[in-house]
Amino acid sequence: MKPIVLFGGTFDPVHIGHLRVALEASEILDAEVRLMPANTPPHRPAPKATAAQRTAMLERALKGRRRLSVDSRELKRSGPSYTVDTLIELRSELPRDQPIAILLGDDAFTGLPTWHRWRELFELAHIVVMTRPGHGGELPQELAEEMKSRQADVSAVSRTPAGHVIHIAVTPLEISASHVRRILASGGDVKWLLPDALVDDVKILIPYRHR
Repeated sequence: MKPIVLFGGTFDPVHIGHLRVALEASEILDAEVRLMPANTPPHRPAPKATAAQRTAMLERALKGRRRLSVDSRELKRSGPSYTVDTLIELRSELPRDQPIAILLGDDAFTGLPTWHRWRELFELAHIVVMTRPGHGGELPQELAEEMKSRQADVSAVSRTPAGHVIHIAVTPLEISASHVRRILASGGDVKWLLPDALVDDVKILIPYRHR
């Protein structure tokens, strides 16, 4: 079974930085990568675009991509979008030996001990950390201790269902959704920041246009 890798975020809007790392992760891990928009993210403000709008943008951006897909399950749950709840739900749908991983940036991984029931994540999935030059930092002691027995190479993602931490190097594209929103709000051009499928559809970007 090929691994299933969950890549969460608000995707408000999805931009080429998101898409590039998702594509590279799918190739490095030989996996299906599911981009999973959060309903109510616990660690950041509520998205500007609605759940339906963000889903539509993702579906448009990923059209025709064999290894990449949208998983909108968190948008259908009320309350905060806790990753542990998502993994428990996904595990209930799949064979016990199905490899599952969550994809995190190195900054997000450093903050893992602030996540809801974070230690349980290792029982449910691997954690794949995307490394970029000049990013990341010293790990909190409790996370560093947890890492000692969990570090593994890329092959562990397909060999075992959960429990390892794997680092992969991805292309650093310094693009942020907040910067894209500011450009759109000012009436600027976001060509080569967003996928062409979104740039060419005036209606789909309405949530960010200045009124």
